[in-house]
Amino acid sequence: MDNSNERIERLLVLLLIESMKGKKQNEKAKALNYAGFSNIEISEILEISPQVVANYLYTAKKPKKAKKTKKQ
Repeated sequence: MDNSNERIERLLVLLLIESMKGKKQNEKAKALNYAGFSNIEISEILEISPQVVANYLYTAKKPKKAKKTKKQ
């Protein structure tokens, strides 16, 4: 039964990645993270290092700074 679950999981990952063709790696990493995959699993799927995945996810969660407007 466990082997069947792994196969289904791989198919779902393939569908997710295919649906995101043309998207950036960081967007794919965020989607896989949202789906519950660990940084190591995401790095294996996207063939990038776990540190890059961690950086993508950290950057995505970091609050964006408001742009300052020039005072005249």
